[in-house]
Amino acid sequence: MKKNWGCIVPVSFLVMLLMAMMTFPMWARDDGRYAQSPLKSWFDSLRSDKGPCCSDADGTALADPDWTSKDGHYRVRLDNEWFDVPDAAVLKQPNLYGRTMVWPLRTKVYGSGITEIRCFIPGSMM
Repeated sequence: MKKNWGCIVPVSFLVMLLMAMMTFPMWARDDGRYAQSPLKSWFDSLRSDKGPCCSDADGTALADPDWTSKDGHYRVRLDNEWFDVPDAAVLKQPNLYGRTMVWPLRTKVYGSGITEIRCFIPGSMM
């Protein structure tokens, strides 16, 4: 009896491809929108203990109702879901931009979305 490998090979190839893609970091794109911004170099230099924040283009400015702090810890609301900000993600330098910002990393694994907070900087509360 002859086995039909036509269906098994593509599925196993896709599984291996997916596993390989999960091992490579996802890099941000710089499309040049903010090249002339006076804060570009500041945004590009931002780093938390979790790594580089990337740039202004990858961050999300938050309105006051979308973040909170209690006992020195922060929480942010993204897509109507609250996330605890790890202490290692909180930036320690002054916020030159003024608005509260968060840099989330969103990953899909097996159909489920995972959000990790890479960087967070509270606003100047102006």
